[in-house]
Amino acid sequence: MKIIIKNGRVIDPKNNIDAKLDVYIAAGKIVGIGDSPAGFAANQTIDATNLIVAPGLVDIAVRLREPGLIYKATLESELEAAVAGGITSLACLPDTNPMLDEPGLVEMLKYRAKQLNLAHVYPLGALTKKLEGKQITEMSELSFKGCVGFSQADNYITDTGILFSTMKYAATYDFTLFLRAEDHFLAKEGVAHEGEIATRLGLKGIPVIAETIAISTIIQLARETGARIHLCRLSSSEGVNLIRIAKKTGLIISCDVAAHQLHLTEHDIGFFNSHCHLTPPLRTERDKNALIAGLIDGTIDVICSDHCPVNDDGKLLPFAESERGATGLELLLPLTLKWANHSKVNLKDAIAKITVQAADSLKINAGALTVGNDADICIFDINEYWQITPKNLKSEGKNTPFLGLELAGKVKHTLVHGIVVF
Repeated sequence: MKIIIKNGRVIDPKNNIDAKLDVYIAAGKIVGIGDSPAGFAANQTIDATNLIVAPGLVDIAVRLREPGLIYKATLESELEAAVAGGITSLACLPDTNPMLDEPGLVEMLKYRAKQLNLAHVYPLGALTKKLEGKQITEMSELSFKGCVGFSQADNYITDTGILFSTMKYAATYDFTLFLRAEDHFLAKEGVAHEGEIATRLGLKGIPVIAETIAISTIIQLARETGARIHLCRLSSSEGVNLIRIAKKTGLIISCDVAAHQLHLTEHDIGFFNSHCHLTPPLRTERDKNALIAGLIDGTIDVICSDHCPVNDDGKLLPFAESERGATGLELLLPLTLKWANHSKVNLKDAIAKITVQAADSLKINAGALTVGNDADICIFDINEYWQITPKNLKSEGKNTPFLGLELAGKVKHTLVHGIVVF
């Protein structure tokens, strides 16, 4: 199949492209941008007039809920949601049931995802057996079966000696560890940011030092071992500053922020809105502004969806008892565009945070419109608003604080390996 995407504004941060150009696709690959390859005759034409043609988005934090948690979502439903959101590559977290701590489970997941012919799935393997933080997994075997990195998801390694050992193992093979920084004992049983709002609502708080102490420990161990670290879902001003200082001292470390953290604060909990029961918790306006500043100055490398589909029963509970998380695959693009517009960040730099920079953190060849690459492409209307309603979300999870709102940025077409999948 030969496809031409005509008259679109092509934005490709990796190749520094922002211009009105045509894109030529053949045999699933990009074969030309701008100039038509010799003898090219298209079987299909996609008119992208007044639309943005960008690399397929890359999301580094997605819970697909398979295996084992299909009452919350299925692999098919979430990959359909991914391509509806323009996401063509995603990393899935290992906190399934059973956990992704065995090569056979990773192989099965990869096979199931490939059969669906939707987004590319890159598993993050469990860092420790059953995510219990006690015994290191066979990372080399998991990597051989397709894991692009290793994670504890939202589980903890309370034994610093075990964490030190995992870093030494990872450094030996140049594996990336995707770690969420939170001290288990300081955060224990907490459900909201420790501050005025939590106190007024009678909710147990999670202090900022739960994040900063964990970041400090991870940074020192990474410096000692030389391990490649990606810190996941920063939430505080102090946390951003610690990463900023670490990068200035030459430590090779990357980090991300969840898209919803750029728009919400502890005040959005309101009267116990369980859609705002998130991990890490929504913090103060000062923290939100620091996260935005960290994105702008390059301290924070990636914006992710932190997609966490929850069934209705998990949210229809008192705030402290409700299940944590929000759906995010279909909101990654519009929430990123909203942040860019509000912060006066140019579109190419904003798209970089959800394409090439996300791909670089995973060390995968994605997030760019390079000739010869797979034709993974997102075509969207930056000016079209759409309402966030359960009916309009393809994900099985309808749990988001943004329900009822209208956001700009509507995906019109998603191509994966040169095939129009949305």
